[in-house]
Parts: sequence; C-alpha cells; structure tokens
Amino acid sequence: MQTFNDLTTINLKKSWVTIGSFDGVHLGHQALINELVRTAHAHGEFAVVITFFPHPLVVLRNIPMPYYLTTPEEKKNLMAEMGVDALLTLNFNQHLANLSAEEFVTLLTDHLGMKELWIGQGFTLGKNRQGKVETLRELGRKWGFEVKVTELMQLGPNTISSSQIRQVLALGQVHEVAEMLGRLYRVSGKVVHGEGRGKGLGFPTANIEYDPIKLIPANGIYATWSWWKRKRFPAVTNIGLRPTFDKGEMTPTIEPYLVDFDQDLYNETLTLEFLKYLRPEEKFTTIEELKGKIQQDVEDSHEVFANAPRTPGLSS
Repeated sequence: MQTFNDLTTINLKKSWVTIGSFDGVHLGHQALINELVRTAHAHGEFAVVITFFPHPLVVLRNIPMPYYLTTPEEKKNLMAEMGVDALLTLNFNQHLANLSAEEFVTLLTDHLGMKELWIGQGFTLGKNRQGKVETLRELGRKWGFEVKVTELMQLGPNTISSSQIRQVLALGQVHEVAEMLGRLYRVSGKVVHGEGRGKGLGFPTANIEYDPIKLIPANGIYATWSWWKRKRFPAVTNIGLRPTFDKGEMTPTIEPYLVDFDQDLYNETLTLEFLKYLRPEEKFTTIEELKGKIQQDVEDSHEVFANAPRTPGLSS
C-alpha cells in the first residue's frame, strides 16, 4: 500500500475513492472499504482511502486528548490488511476546512482521476458541511464521477459509530467494543521503569508508556492478552491512578501483570488486547488485602482466557 500526506503529490488516472475519519476502523468502516477494494480491483482500478489527522472534530471543537481509537500507524496497518492501494492522510487544518465541496472534489478528480466516490449515510464534505449527498451527485455529473451511498451498520438496535465506541469504552465495556470493531481493542506502548511496587508485592507489572492521543478503557482491572515478539501471554491489567498508593497522579497508568512470565521487558514494546472488565479499581487499607485481591483477579481471569476466542498474531 502506498501512503501519502499531500494530494498534490499523487497522479492517478482512474481510482475509486472513499473519504472519512475512519477512527477505529470499525465493522461499518470495514464493510465499506472491503467492498470498495473488491469492486475497484474487479474493474482493474485503484482503491483509495482519504482520511484526516488530526480528526476534524478535534480541530473544529478543540477537543482535548486522549480521543483516538486508532493512532495513525494503527489505522495505516488496518487499511493495508484490507488491500487498500493508497492511503492519503491529510492534515486537517483551517485551510482544508475552508475549501468548498467543489474545490475539494476538483482536486480529487485532477489528482486521483476519481471515477467513483463511496460514502456513508449522513456524510458531508466541504466548508459549512455544504457537500451533502445531492450536492456531491450534482458535482459528480459535472466532473465525471459517480456517488455511491452505503448503509450504516447496526449492532442490535444501535448504529455502529466511532462516537458510540468511545462512549462504551469509557464505561470499560471492552467486550461490546470488540463486537463493534470486529477485533479486540488494542493499546501498545514501550515498557518503562515504574516504582517497582508490583514486584515487591509478588506480582511484577510492566508499566506501559502509551501514546497520549490514544483513548484507553475506563479505570479498572481487565483480563487482557499481552503480545510480545508475536507471542501471546495472559495478563491481568490495571488501568488507573493506583489509589492504594495515591500520590495525586492525574494520568492513568497501564500496568499488566503477565501471568507466569519472568523475562525482562524493559524498553520492549507490548500490545495489549482487552478481553473483559473484571472489577473497578479499589483502595485497600493493608498491603495484604491488596495482594489477596490481586491473587483473586488472577484466578478469576483463568476462565476468561480459557474461553476467549482465538485472535490472529500481531507483528509487534
């Protein structure tokens, strides 16, 4: 897959294009992109995905971090797995926000040779959201491209959307998040030195330095898979502010305890996949109470791991 950050550096003769933020690359996104790729390739033409970073809402509404379900690198890898030929990640800034729908689609026809534009229901493009479906179809007749509108995907009574996934993730409902993503929710990061309290308790944890733009699940204890060098290990992971040792930290830590694991992981990259929320974070009056609860968490996680669906290996 080719990757670009500047539309003017591309010169394609014919392509089929979809545009969106695609944060999370959830099942609805996957359905649209997979079908776009299949159909474009059946016609011998390029399948192109145009996305944005930062997210338009982050810029227009000044949304603070963390916000993203997928980092740009994670999104790129997912697009490549789906067979996308070219991924164009545009820097969403005020200049781009001020382009009219016609100015933007003119660039797409000039540089991509756009023959089809695939969009989801409710999609708009251009300054002041002027590029609604009918407007885009009128522009298509003028500039020589077709517009295909795909239906939004439902999960039960709810429409799958990135905003819905963010809400569910904030509640710690990682199983429901996985249903909407079609995969387990992942957080990756380098293992850095912490304060060593876990080791002193007999449960050494890996302190994960994760990307601050990445949205993490609600504070609490989770059963997770931990991937290291393409191998999978069961882990009980704490997300939170460590209330038993409260020092007023404001940024949550992610600390997996890899069960029956005794190798040095400092400066290594771990990827966590969240299987199940086990319990909320608690404050204990004694260290012995804390140790007993951690041991209970490990025992409770055994059934989760035994019944977990198989997932493909990771390259990290």
